[in-house]
Amino acid sequence: MTGPLSLTHEELLTTTRCVRRGLDLDRAVDPESVKDCLRVALQAPNGNNRQNWRWILLTDPSVRADVAAVYRAAFHERNAGTLEHLAELPEGARSVMSAARLLADRLHRVPVLVIPCLEVPDGRLPDGNQAGLWASLLPAAWSYALAARSRGLVTAWTAVHLDREREVADLLGLPSTVRQGALLPTAHPLRHTFRRGPRLPLEQVLHVNGW
Repeated sequence: MTGPLSLTHEELLTTTRCVRRGLDLDRAVDPESVKDCLRVALQAPNGNNRQNWRWILLTDPSVRADVAAVYRAAFHERNAGTLEHLAELPEGARSVMSAARLLADRLHRVPVLVIPCLEVPDGRLPDGNQAGLWASLLPAAWSYALAARSRGLVTAWTAVHLDREREVADLLGLPSTVRQGALLPTAHPLRHTFRRGPRLPLEQVLHVNGW
C-alpha cells in the first residue's frame, strides 16, 4: 500500500505538480489507494449537492492502450505545427511541449488512468459560460490529485483527449448523457521531491476592488 507523506498543507498545495516525465511506468499502483483518493475527492463542493459526477478508473492494459491511442492522435493533431518547430520555442515552452509529447507517446504504459465525468441532461453542454457546470466536477478532480500526492502518487492533469471525446466515450461505453472533464494519469513517481511551480508574482495578476 502507498503510505501518507509528511507534508504540511502548504507543501501539499504548492508542490502538487503535473508530472509528465517522472512517472514510474514499471511499478503497479494499488487500485485501492486510488479509490481512497477518490473517496477524498467526493468531499469536494458540487452544485446543490447533486453529486452528478462519475469517475472512470482504467487499469486494464488493453483498455488503457485503446484510450491512449485516441489521446495520442488528438495530441499530435492539435500540436502538429508546434512540434514541427519545437526547436524554435523558448526554453520553458519547449520543455513543457517535449514533456507533453513524451506523456502522449507513453500514456498506454501509465498504470492507472482516471477520467472524471459529469452526467448532463441530454448530454448537451449549455451555451455561454460553463463555469457553474464544471465547478461541480473540477474541484473534485483537483482534490483527487492532492490526495494522490499525499499518498506518494503523482498525476498529470490533461484534457487533450476531449478533442476526440466521443471516440473515448464509445470505447468505454459511456452513455450519451456523460461528459468527460479531464484525464488524470496516475503513477508512482521516479523522484519524491517537487518544487513550487514557476508562477507570475501575485502583484501582476491581482486586481483589488475592480480591474
